[in-house]
Amino acid sequence: MLKINGQTVKSPSVFRYNIYDIDGDSNRNLKGELIRDRIATKVKLEVEWQGLTMSEISAILNATSDVFFTVEYPDAKAGAVVTKTFYVGDRNAPLFKIDGQGNYIWESLKLTLIEK
Repeated sequence: MLKINGQTVKSPSVFRYNIYDIDGDSNRNLKGELIRDRIATKVKLEVEWQGLTMSEISAILNATSDVFFTVEYPDAKAGAVVTKTFYVGDRNAPLFKIDGQGNYIWESLKLTLIEK
């Protein structure tokens, strides 16, 4: 479902597709009407994985470690799978447990991917 820098990663547990506008100088006129300077419309993906092994979490964090990287994802507006350039926001990964064999299991990994 999701490729980062051409690498398929584990399917996320949560995938939220957001579209947001970037405005320049916007204000209201004397009639109270909005005068809006929309510069661009961008995509923000909120992605979360549950129960990751060390190798799975490492693959995702390494794939998103560059300043910019490509993401192939299902785009609701385009109605197709597309590839765009993104950067990553904050990453959060609480440790869940160590299993009987001494393997670390991460409770989750949450990150936000923001279109360049």
